Amino acid sequence: MAAEKVQERCAGGVCYTLTRRRVRNINLRVRADGSVAASASARVPISYVDAFVAARADWVRAAQAKAAARREREAAEQPALPTKQEALAHMQALCRAYYPQFEAICPGGHMPKIAVRDMNTRWGSCSLRTGTLAFARRLCVMPMPAQEYVVVHEFCHFAHPNHGPAFWAAVERAMPDYKQREKLLKMR
Repeated sequence: MAAEKVQERCAGGVCYTLTRRRVRNINLRVRADGSVAASASARVPISYVDAFVAARADWVRAAQAKAAARREREAAEQPALPTKQEALAHMQALCRAYYPQFEAICPGGHMPKIAVRDMNTRWGSCSLRTGTLAFARRLCVMPMPAQEYVVVHEFCHFAHPNHGPAFWAAVERAMPDYKQREKLLKMR
């Protein structure tokens, strides 16, 4: 198949990105960010695509308004993240509170290094090699029981570097209600 051809166009007051690809119909969509995309076969004249988009300008504007309202609603629901320094200080204090419980399994018997990162797919990670516990900055806006669960979870990885039965038994010994706390993370 030949490479897709993309061009920026405006028709009927609507600016859109036209992608030429193997499709039967002209496809028109408004993305979550409000941008407009159309796709059409290379055989369809550009004037026909422009007329198609212009005829649906009211629909496009309504869809863009809905997308903007959705973005605003999601932004309002999302609490503001602390700065990295604030998040680091918070997570260090939380880890210091739990450290005595895990001192025996920490590398060298020392308090691990604590790091805060902008992670989107994980709440935390444990590096046995460097003796570092890293936490997602977004964890700081979660309920405290959920934060404590992630801290205990990552400390337990020093003794059990996988998610096997022995690991989960260690988590349960340290925090018998960990399953309820874990659910708090999955609700957000």
